[in-house]
Amino acid sequence: MKLVIDQNLCKGCNLCTMVCPYNIFQEGSELNKKGIVVPVLDRPERCTNCRLANLYGRRLCGVCQLVCPDQAIKWVEEKPYEPMKVVIEY
Repeated sequence: MKLVIDQNLCKGCNLCTMVCPYNIFQEGSELNKKGIVVPVLDRPERCTNCRLANLYGRRLCGVCQLVCPDQAIKWVEEKPYEPMKVVIEY
């Protein structure tokens, strides 16, 4: 699974950047088509939910999705054989 920020729903409140325990969100620098600066995913492979959800069969964190007032953050299934980066932290 991977995280996706829906550019059409996000209003740029940046609550996700404040609550993520893994610091995978950063404040954006470019305007979207609505003129809103949307947060960007910085190193989304650090998200334990994305890496381990299939192994455990459930969401492990989900704080960013819970705090998003516009429901602009969601997890989507990756396509089969889609290249993905995995980070192992000690």
